[in-house]
Formats: sequence, C-alpha cells, structure tokens
Amino acid sequence: MIYEHGPGRRVYCTAHQRRTDITALGQLALALPAFLTSTLVVLLVSTILDGCVGLPFWIPAVLWLASGALVFHRPTEDLLARYLLGLRRPMPQEAARLEPVWREVTAIAGVDGALYQFWIEESEGLNAYASAGHIVRVTRFALERLSSGQLAAVLAHELGHHTGGHAWSSLLRQWYGLPGRALWRSLRVAARSVVTPARCAVYLAIGILLLAIGGLASTAAGVLYGFPLLLVLPYLSAAVGRRAELRADQHAAALGFAPKLAEVLETVHANEIRARQLTLPVTGERMQHGSTPARLLSTHPDVPTRLHHLRHYL
Repeated sequence: MIYEHGPGRRVYCTAHQRRTDITALGQLALALPAFLTSTLVVLLVSTILDGCVGLPFWIPAVLWLASGALVFHRPTEDLLARYLLGLRRPMPQEAARLEPVWREVTAIAGVDGALYQFWIEESEGLNAYASAGHIVRVTRFALERLSSGQLAAVLAHELGHHTGGHAWSSLLRQWYGLPGRALWRSLRVAARSVVTPARCAVYLAIGILLLAIGGLASTAAGVLYGFPLLLVLPYLSAAVGRRAELRADQHAAALGFAPKLAEVLETVHANEIRARQLTLPVTGERMQHGSTPARLLSTHPDVPTRLHHLRHYL
C-alpha cells in the first residue's frame, strides 16, 4: 500500500514506515522479569499510598502501566530529549546541513521523514542515536566531521532502528524496569549511610521485602522461561542488542550506503585503537580487547564484526 504526501507529492510505502522486527520483540520478551519486579514494586507503593493517604489502590498502578504510551507523545519526547538526555534543537546552519541529507535517505527508503525530529548532542564522540518514538540525535562532532555521504549512511542506520521498532522497544524496556532499579539503588545508597541499630532493623526489613519481591518476580519469570534460561538472561539481552545493531547496518546497506557506512566504522575503529594506545602503557604485548564476559555483555558488536557483515554489500 502506498500513499502520497507533501507539496512534491512524494510517494511512501506504508509497509516501510514502522514495523516491529524480531529483535524488537526479543527485547520486550527478555524485559519481562524486570517488568514483573517493577510491577510488584509499584503495587507495594500503591498499597502504602492507599493506607496512608487513602489514594485508591488501582490508580498509581494503572497510571504507571498506561504511561508507556508517552513514548510516542511528541511533547513528552521533547521534555525527555531536552531535560533528561541533555539535547538541543539544531541551529539554522546545522538544520541546513541535516535536512537535505535526511530527505535523500528517507526518499530512498520510502519513509516519511517528517515523522522524526532532529536533536543535537554536544559531544566530541562520532555517533548518532535513535531514541523514543521519533528522536534522531546526532553529536556535534559527527555533524562537523562527516562528509554528506557518511552522514547519510549514519542516518540510514538510525532510520533502521526506528523502522525496525528497536528505539521504542528499548525505551519501553528501560521505563518499565525503572521502579525495580530505583528500589535497588535506594538500598545501595542506604547501605552506605551511617549504621545504627534502628537503621539496621529498617534495612533488614527492606532487604527481606526486596528479596520477597525479587523471589516472586523470579519465580514468575522462571515459570515462563525456565530457571536455567533466566540465569543467562543478561547475556541474551545483550545478544539481542547486538543483533539490532547489525539489522540497522543491514538496513543502511540495503539502501546503498554500505561503502560510506564502512568508512565511518573504520574511522571509529581507528579512534578506538588510538584511545587504547593513549590509556594503556606501551609494553610491547598484544593489547587485550576486553574479557569474554565483557564482550558477551556488550550491547554493540565490535567494529570488525560489523564490517564483516557489511562485506556482502560492498
């Protein structure tokens, strides 16, 4: 199905606008244990509020469950980008650089580029990100240093994250896991404070409560996944993240941007090697690129792996 839009009557394919690929579904499925833990935390807080201030038990829980829809709400995204991510809108000269390149990329992809909004990150890193439902953020360094062709390849990669559903599914996973992480961090902060007998009793009670919540969530997740699989959940989640990156690379390559994307990746790889040489003492030994567990927990594949997958398109 196609539709026409805009003064130039550009034609878009509705099948290309948004979809949910297997990696996005995998992200959501693997986030279920964290979601269950956070749900129990929210239910606990709802119960406390019901007993203390008379707020109906179901209101906080329902509001929290419904809040995930805000991932596609433009004003909320603006607040998220500006105040949480620390981004800014492009200045006129930056917009003049980005918009023609974006029009080229979205025209080739058959996607309505007006669905998305650009934000600039004040960073010296060579990077770009797809965030929330409509955010495409680019570092100032990337905007200044990349050629138009290289910038188009990077933007095609980020468009792949959006059209594949990777960006919104990742944000939902982070959002619905927030209450559980907040409780855990609060306990860690409390454990570092001055300990008194009264505080010990409070910490013990909270610790038992946390264990109970975690136990219930783990039991529920274990029933769904099986306990052996639950033990390797962090590694599976990281593997899905790496697969999402490779799929976004494939999206850019299929649009014809493989050579320029390879150039950007080679530049990134050279910068990484230079950074390691500056931070590690020169001993004449072979540099280690991280332990195996660290690599397995990385959400991004290393550059040689990405270049290996791009070779079919070069």
